[in-house]
Amino acid sequence: MQAEYVVVGAGSAGCAIAYRLAEAGKRVLVIEHGGSDRGPFIQMPAALSYPMNMPVYDWGFKSEPEPHLGGRSLATPRGKVIGGSSSINGMVYVRGHACDYDHWAESGADGWAFADVLPYFKRMESWHDGGHGGDEAWRGHDGPLHVTRGERANPLFDAFVQAGLQAGYEVTDDYNGEKQEGFGPMEQTVWKGRRWSTANAYLRPALKRQNCELIRGLALRLMIEEGRAVGVEIERGGRVETIRAEREVIVAASSINSPKLLMLSGIGPAAHLAEHGITPVADRPGVGQNLQDHLEVYLQMASKQPITLYKYWNLFGKGLIGAQWLLTGRGLGASNQFESAAFIRSRPGVRYPDIQYHFLPIAVRYDGRAAAEGHGFQAHVGPMRSPSRGAVTLRSADPKEPPRIFFNYMSTEQDWEDFRACIRLTREIFAQEAFAPFVKSEIQPGAALQSDDELDGFIREHAESAYHPCGTCRMGRRDDPMAVVDPETRVIGVEGLRLADSSIFPRITNGNLNGPSIMVGEKAADHILGRTPMAPENVAPWIHPHWQIAQR
Repeated sequence: MQAEYVVVGAGSAGCAIAYRLAEAGKRVLVIEHGGSDRGPFIQMPAALSYPMNMPVYDWGFKSEPEPHLGGRSLATPRGKVIGGSSSINGMVYVRGHACDYDHWAESGADGWAFADVLPYFKRMESWHDGGHGGDEAWRGHDGPLHVTRGERANPLFDAFVQAGLQAGYEVTDDYNGEKQEGFGPMEQTVWKGRRWSTANAYLRPALKRQNCELIRGLALRLMIEEGRAVGVEIERGGRVETIRAEREVIVAASSINSPKLLMLSGIGPAAHLAEHGITPVADRPGVGQNLQDHLEVYLQMASKQPITLYKYWNLFGKGLIGAQWLLTGRGLGASNQFESAAFIRSRPGVRYPDIQYHFLPIAVRYDGRAAAEGHGFQAHVGPMRSPSRGAVTLRSADPKEPPRIFFNYMSTEQDWEDFRACIRLTREIFAQEAFAPFVKSEIQPGAALQSDDELDGFIREHAESAYHPCGTCRMGRRDDPMAVVDPETRVIGVEGLRLADSSIFPRITNGNLNGPSIMVGEKAADHILGRTPMAPENVAPWIHPHWQIAQR
């Protein structure tokens, strides 16, 4: 079994890489441990809480007990299926802020400033504004990835945007365009009523070519001979096999499994590898370090009017939505229900948004459990740039054992200040006139909790991951001891090996990470093919003119 290029992981970045390499006529083998995404629970957008809780589709990772969250272990779902986490995620599409990428470039990821990555975002997108306006010039129109907007038929979606306006915030037609800051419509990777994962957008078209093949198997370790990656050892059907790469091995196995695979193969912090009896091939202390994520809390309100999705929160209602979706591909089943969003700044002196909102017209938990009996709605809110850093390390040298995932959430005073600000700013939004016809009372945290200590107690008990782990194989300059890959996504210290997925983010981007992960795959493909990167587009993002002195 051999090909020019072997890609480990058919996730968001891996599928994009496979598609671009196959399109260029290269022979590509993609290794994926997970199986098919054919089931209705994956393809129906409204059923999003199911696949991320199904062991058949999810690796089922959990964090170590988090000391600053009362010793809780948090769920860390990662897709174990073609399409990777794009097949089990919430389908929210956010590029990130232009300043995020400029920060990447400043921290050593040369050639990854916003001007450099914008052409790749445009190349990957087929953007449909649904007649609601947006920034045509900033968006792509003929890429593999369809990006759409929900119908926003429920009056609560508009109330959320109007309340933001009444509270003195900006409104934006397109947070993925020139102006991220403000309240407006949310975008989703849904097309014709189906989840538009990277399996649908990239992998299936790639597999239609003669030169691209998918192999089911668990990657055990990378084969490295005389400092060069020459293949991958996999297990399938109970047998260990070797897949050889004539040119390069490309690891795209997620911010959890990519550093694990590197360390199992002898690439990582030498002392840590030695603890597990692994002979170091390349001493890279940054492998597995720099782990980041977004945390969020749900602020829930009881509704005066019976207009929320709660009326479908029963077997009959769910059956009705499912039947309509199966027959027509339309209706409530065809949306992830995240149809209004906002990005705001927490305080004066913050240059660009550092708080994100997802608004949902039902009071429910991510695992599908209704928190409140009855009609309600909620805003998911959390800070975007936590200073806390964690690590992914080996539990043992056994490839079948999950790694140790320690986020070290809420480990700085800044985290707590930011989260209290999130809760207080959200309460102010829900207190605006636009919500007067709808807000009955605050379910969670509950109006009784007001002091810093009371809010801290609520955060400690209720903060949840937004499932955006990244940063564990940071991109940087070759002379940076903590960098794992260089700006061309080559693993430093090993020839013939690249790594391209959310692991390489120097710092977490604003919002949901699926879009940036796909972009990394798109741009990495050009580096792998030895192409001159696409020409930079120098456009300036909207920055609040009074950001230094005003919060809104």
